[in-house]
Amino acid sequence: MPRGPQEQRLLRRGFALLWLSVKTQRTPFILSVSGAALFAVMAVGGTVVLGRITDEVLEPAFQGGADRGAVAVGAGALVGASLLRMVGVVLRRYFGQMAQRRMQVHWFTRVTDRYLRVPLRWFEEHPAGELLAHADADCERSTMAMQPLPFSLGVLVLIVVATVQLAVVDPVLMLVGLALFPSLAIINSAYTRRVERPAAAAQARVGDVSSVTHESFEAALVVKTLGLDGRERERLRCAAEGLRQARVEVGNLRASFEPALDALPNLGTIVLLWVGAWRLSTGAVTTGELVQAMALFGILAFPFRIVGFLLEELPRAVVAHDRIAGVLRAPDRVRPAEPRPLPPGPVEVELDDVTFAYGHDIVLEGLAARVAPGEVVALVGSTGSGKSSVCSLLAHLVDPTAGEVRLSGVPLSELDPDALHRATALVFQETFLFGDSVRENLTLGSPIGDDEVWAALDVARARPFVERLPHGLDEVIGERGVTLSGGQRQRLALARALLRRPQLLLLDDATSAVDARVEQAILARLRGRTEATTLIVAHRVSTIALADRVLLLEDGRIVADGTHRSLLQVPAYAALVRAYEQDAA
Repeated sequence: MPRGPQEQRLLRRGFALLWLSVKTQRTPFILSVSGAALFAVMAVGGTVVLGRITDEVLEPAFQGGADRGAVAVGAGALVGASLLRMVGVVLRRYFGQMAQRRMQVHWFTRVTDRYLRVPLRWFEEHPAGELLAHADADCERSTMAMQPLPFSLGVLVLIVVATVQLAVVDPVLMLVGLALFPSLAIINSAYTRRVERPAAAAQARVGDVSSVTHESFEAALVVKTLGLDGRERERLRCAAEGLRQARVEVGNLRASFEPALDALPNLGTIVLLWVGAWRLSTGAVTTGELVQAMALFGILAFPFRIVGFLLEELPRAVVAHDRIAGVLRAPDRVRPAEPRPLPPGPVEVELDDVTFAYGHDIVLEGLAARVAPGEVVALVGSTGSGKSSVCSLLAHLVDPTAGEVRLSGVPLSELDPDALHRATALVFQETFLFGDSVRENLTLGSPIGDDEVWAALDVARARPFVERLPHGLDEVIGERGVTLSGGQRQRLALARALLRRPQLLLLDDATSAVDARVEQAILARLRGRTEATTLIVAHRVSTIALADRVLLLEDGRIVADGTHRSLLQVPAYAALVRAYEQDAA
């Protein structure tokens, strides 16, 4: 049966994927195939021994007695062939699994490395559940065809050796055995043509289920407080039902494919027995040769199933690899060809005619500002005016659509990314803490002494509540710091930022959950303990008044610049301050 273009493309892509895996894991794969070849040769050798035993031991035994020496030689030959077959199986399985697992690690590492290098906006465009599915299910599925590959290649050796041996026994019996191949090709052609679409759908549905589950876990507090249990259960049920239907469709195809594949060797055995009995009656073969032919055919039956398993897994491996390839094609953050370092000490911040947009939504337009080294500047404005976007630009989490951002005269696009990340610390209103000890959340694995940790906690006014924890710095907090209050989480995040000794400190409403008096104390201590240039997004007048300078942001532009006292003469700023005071009252 001629293969269609789509099927041919699928098989070519599948074999190209297997070749890539073989090149990547060359040594364990060669050892695994060697074991499969040893098994194949010894399997055929065992049938030769069985045929000789039938003619030289069993038949003489029924006719008057067998030679004891022949019995011993036959038994030794059978045991030896079996032991060598066992060695072949061990080599094939051990090194085959090694190659497959290492290839999974290879894809997992490449996917996760790509996650670390892509721009932040790429994550905003892809659900977390989908990303988890790529790094887990897709990496595993893309290597599943490697599992039967060594045995399948060993099967080629087995087929060649067994065919030659069948030809030696009787060419007619050989033709019966070879009749299996066209039948296998026909069944595989039909299966491959039909399975690609549902296999792709099933892989996509895994991402859907992961996304719904991840969102439900992340929003556990919202789900509980708003009584959304039923809604989330229904969302998960719909996603799981879609996955079930896609996998059932694939399962139905497999259910029709596998029985046919299993039936072929059995039908072939019946035909071979019928033809062999006729050949035996004509004297064309001996009883031992017929037993050998039947044993050879029995050996071929299971390997045919392995070849079928390989062909069955190829479409799903190709689909999974296509999904991984989509991740690997994601753009890298642009890295400078010759990165420039930052000079030591507090940095100067310059925003030169900066425009920034989310898609078609312009957030900042023609923004121009300068912050002197070591200066503390408050950035204020109404909701949606672009304050958080300024912080993200300065931390180089996003790139400006137009204009240029410079630190100490060096454009961000030319700075060494690692040096920039070490030099800047951004603390958000919504802090993230790991489900680890307080110490690990603060040091993030860096060799920082406890004295320095406690000093940072003092500045952040976090020392009292940390000391009250049962295990102090070794207390393990819940995932995302769920065992702590919002204000406690914010203070730990601030202490973590201070431990990095940043040259530029960005506080994006980072103390909003803290009592106003505690916030003032934190900022007062902050000015005395750090020389970093500091930009504060704040909504409390008492906090704003502590800054050296205030920048008023309106519709993505700086519309006023001065001290808190001087800006009170600006109507827009005065109105904003009154609104802040009313919110605090």
